[in-house]
Amino acid sequence: MKNRLAQPKNDYPGNPRVAVGAVVFKDERVLLVRRGQPPAEDLWAIPGGCVEIGETLQEAAEREIREETGIRIRAAKPIYTFDVIERDRSGRIRFHYVIIDLAADYVSGEPSAGDDAVEARWVSPGEINALAVSAATLKLLKSKFDFGT
Repeated sequence: MKNRLAQPKNDYPGNPRVAVGAVVFKDERVLLVRRGQPPAEDLWAIPGGCVEIGETLQEAAEREIREETGIRIRAAKPIYTFDVIERDRSGRIRFHYVIIDLAADYVSGEPSAGDDAVEARWVSPGEINALAVSAATLKLLKSKFDFGT
Protein backbone atom coordinates (compact mmCIF):
# COMPACT_ATOMS: atom_id res chain seq x y z
CA MET A 1 0.00 0.00 0.00
CA LYS A 2 1.30 3.44 -0.92
CA ASN A 3 2.07 5.95 1.81
CA ARG A 4 -0.26 8.80 0.83
CA LEU A 5 1.63 11.20 3.12
CA ALA A 6 4.94 10.67 1.36
CA GLN A 7 6.10 13.52 -0.86
CA PRO A 8 5.87 12.52 -4.54
CA LYS A 9 9.31 11.99 -6.09
CA ASN A 10 8.84 14.85 -8.57
CA ASP A 11 7.89 17.56 -6.05
CA TYR A 12 9.99 20.74 -6.08
CA PRO A 13 12.25 19.94 -9.03
CA GLY A 14 15.49 21.72 -9.79
CA ASN A 15 14.57 21.85 -13.48
CA PRO A 16 11.59 21.04 -15.70
CA ARG A 17 10.84 17.34 -16.23
CA VAL A 18 10.13 16.00 -19.72
CA ALA A 19 7.13 13.69 -19.85
CA VAL A 20 5.20 11.89 -22.57
CA GLY A 21 1.67 10.68 -23.03
CA ALA A 22 0.14 8.46 -25.69
CA VAL A 23 -3.25 8.98 -27.30
CA VAL A 24 -4.54 5.48 -28.00
CA PHE A 25 -7.89 4.61 -29.57
CA LYS A 26 -9.63 1.24 -29.84
CA ASP A 27 -13.16 0.77 -31.17
CA GLU A 28 -13.75 4.55 -31.14
CA ARG A 29 -12.83 4.79 -27.45
CA VAL A 30 -9.78 6.50 -25.98
CA LEU A 31 -7.52 5.04 -23.29
CA LEU A 32 -7.56 7.16 -20.11
CA VAL A 33 -6.26 6.74 -16.57
CA ARG A 34 -7.37 8.25 -13.30
CA ARG A 35 -4.25 9.68 -11.70
CA GLY A 36 -3.32 8.54 -8.21
CA GLN A 37 -0.79 11.27 -7.39
CA PRO A 38 -0.39 15.00 -7.93
CA PRO A 39 -0.39 16.88 -10.12
CA ALA A 40 -3.86 16.05 -11.49
CA GLU A 41 -4.58 13.56 -8.70
CA ASP A 42 -8.03 11.95 -9.13
CA LEU A 43 -8.46 13.43 -12.63
CA TRP A 44 -8.78 11.32 -15.76
CA ALA A 45 -6.03 11.97 -18.30
CA ILE A 46 -4.01 10.58 -21.18
CA PRO A 47 -1.66 7.94 -19.70
CA GLY A 48 2.05 8.60 -19.61
CA GLY A 49 4.98 9.68 -17.47
CA CYS A 50 8.55 10.89 -17.38
CA VAL A 51 11.13 10.22 -20.05
CA GLU A 52 14.12 8.33 -18.66
CA ILE A 53 17.67 9.14 -19.67
CA GLY A 54 18.56 7.49 -22.99
CA GLU A 55 14.94 6.90 -24.08
CA THR A 56 13.38 8.31 -27.22
CA LEU A 57 9.94 9.86 -26.86
CA GLN A 58 8.44 6.78 -28.52
CA GLU A 59 10.27 4.34 -26.22
CA ALA A 60 9.20 6.30 -23.15
CA ALA A 61 5.56 6.40 -24.27
CA GLU A 62 5.49 2.67 -25.00
CA ARG A 63 7.05 1.86 -21.61
CA GLU A 64 4.88 4.27 -19.63
CA ILE A 65 1.61 3.10 -21.19
CA ARG A 66 2.55 -0.53 -20.53
CA GLU A 67 3.44 0.28 -16.89
CA GLU A 68 0.34 2.40 -16.22
CA THR A 69 -2.29 0.43 -18.12
CA GLY A 70 -0.96 -2.97 -19.21
CA ILE A 71 -1.68 -1.96 -22.82
CA ARG A 72 0.96 -2.45 -25.50
CA ILE A 73 1.17 0.30 -28.09
CA ARG A 74 3.26 1.43 -31.02
CA ALA A 75 4.01 5.12 -30.48
CA ALA A 76 4.16 7.44 -33.47
CA LYS A 77 4.81 11.17 -33.82
CA PRO A 78 4.17 13.98 -31.32
CA ILE A 79 0.78 15.64 -31.77
CA TYR A 80 0.39 17.96 -28.77
CA THR A 81 2.73 19.73 -26.35
CA PHE A 82 1.89 21.64 -23.18
CA ASP A 83 3.32 22.74 -19.83
CA VAL A 84 2.20 21.90 -16.31
CA ILE A 85 3.56 24.42 -13.83
CA GLU A 86 2.07 24.31 -10.35
CA ARG A 87 3.11 26.53 -7.45
CA ASP A 88 2.53 26.00 -3.75
CA ARG A 89 0.98 28.61 -1.43
CA SER A 90 4.31 30.35 -0.92
CA GLY A 91 4.87 30.65 -4.68
CA ARG A 92 7.55 27.95 -4.98
CA ILE A 93 7.28 25.73 -8.02
CA ARG A 94 6.02 22.35 -6.83
CA PHE A 95 5.75 20.73 -10.27
CA HIS A 96 7.07 21.68 -13.70
CA TYR A 97 6.52 19.29 -16.60
CA VAL A 98 6.87 19.76 -20.32
CA ILE A 99 4.49 17.13 -21.69
CA ILE A 100 4.62 15.80 -25.23
CA ASP A 101 1.65 13.66 -26.26
CA LEU A 102 2.18 11.22 -29.11
CA ALA A 103 -0.26 9.47 -31.40
CA ALA A 104 -0.13 5.72 -30.84
CA ASP A 105 -1.58 2.54 -32.26
CA TYR A 106 -3.14 -0.09 -30.00
CA VAL A 107 -1.27 -3.40 -30.21
CA SER A 108 -2.67 -5.63 -27.44
CA GLY A 109 -3.88 -5.94 -23.87
CA GLU A 110 -6.75 -5.03 -21.58
CA PRO A 111 -6.64 -1.94 -19.35
CA SER A 112 -5.44 -2.60 -15.82
CA ALA A 113 -4.32 0.20 -13.50
CA GLY A 114 -0.65 0.09 -12.57
CA ASP A 115 2.18 2.38 -11.51
CA ASP A 116 0.58 5.65 -10.32
CA ALA A 117 -2.80 5.13 -12.04
CA VAL A 118 -5.80 4.34 -9.82
CA GLU A 119 -8.00 3.26 -12.75
CA ALA A 120 -7.48 2.63 -16.46
CA ARG A 121 -10.20 2.17 -19.06
CA TRP A 122 -11.44 2.79 -22.57
CA VAL A 123 -13.74 5.84 -22.65
CA SER A 124 -16.31 6.68 -25.32
CA PRO A 125 -17.14 10.23 -26.45
CA GLY A 126 -20.48 9.98 -24.64
CA GLU A 127 -18.90 8.87 -21.35
CA ILE A 128 -16.19 11.51 -21.16
CA ASN A 129 -18.55 14.24 -19.91
CA ALA A 130 -19.47 12.18 -16.84
CA LEU A 131 -15.81 11.93 -15.75
CA ALA A 132 -13.55 14.47 -14.04
CA VAL A 133 -11.12 14.88 -16.95
CA SER A 134 -8.10 17.18 -16.93
CA ALA A 135 -8.50 20.37 -18.95
CA ALA A 136 -5.43 19.57 -21.07
CA THR A 137 -6.83 16.14 -21.97
CA LEU A 138 -10.22 17.59 -22.94
CA LYS A 139 -8.54 20.27 -25.06
CA LEU A 140 -6.30 17.75 -26.82
CA LEU A 141 -9.11 15.28 -27.55
CA LYS A 142 -11.48 17.97 -28.84
CA SER A 143 -8.96 19.95 -30.90
CA LYS A 144 -7.09 17.05 -32.51
CA PHE A 145 -9.78 14.33 -32.70
CA ASP A 146 -13.15 16.11 -32.30
CA PHE A 147 -13.72 13.69 -29.40
CA GLY A 148 -16.24 14.68 -26.72
CA THR A 149 -18.16 17.92 -26.48
